[in-house]
Amino acid sequence: MARTDRLFRLLQLMRQMPPPITAARLAEAMEVSLRSLYRDIDSLRAAGARIEGERGYGYRLVEDYALPPQTFSREEIEVIALGLAEVKAMRDPAMSAAANAVLSKVAATLPSDREQQLLHAVSRVYRPDRQLSAPVFLDAVREACWHEYALDISYSDGAGAISNRRILPLAIMYSERTLTVLAWCCLRRDFRMFRLDRLQSVRKGDENFRPRRATMLRDYIAQLETGGTRSG
Repeated sequence: MARTDRLFRLLQLMRQMPPPITAARLAEAMEVSLRSLYRDIDSLRAAGARIEGERGYGYRLVEDYALPPQTFSREEIEVIALGLAEVKAMRDPAMSAAANAVLSKVAATLPSDREQQLLHAVSRVYRPDRQLSAPVFLDAVREACWHEYALDISYSDGAGAISNRRILPLAIMYSERTLTVLAWCCLRRDFRMFRLDRLQSVRKGDENFRPRRATMLRDYIAQLETGGTRSG
């Protein structure tokens, strides 16, 4: 394997493996000696990749400036085009604008043949019957998820009954017809789903639950996978 290809493969492995990644694991996956692995790590750092850690403790890839987008394969370019098209079909104005920005930034860094493949991808998204529209409080909920602070909400259930809740918002779930926030409900002391179009009011709470969001979301997803779903 050419050395350049080996370095690209090493970067890809460092993206996929959970950190910290020991040199022994990387060397085994790369089928090279530890000495060669250490040299490759040094080469990547010299090329601009930000790799934290050291020999004997494990490594973590923080920023990957050394891998240019032109290394994308034809299939990877199709995935990028398809994924961005799906985001634009969600009818979320902020995410649609971001998808357009990502497309233009990626295209600008590609060689001309790959740029044309991206801009004229064969994979398309067709959602003629999608009824999803952006709820009033979408941006506020997304901001709360990003910054991991509680929200005090007024919520209308399916029967129209109004209740006031404090929630810890974990993630926004997009489906064909609704946007839902996955959250911890402080009133029910359990995970709940809240449809964003049923929110009557939203106010930033005084509680910050950082850094618990990732763990709580993982637990909620595990619960969903076993069929334990509840709304409101």
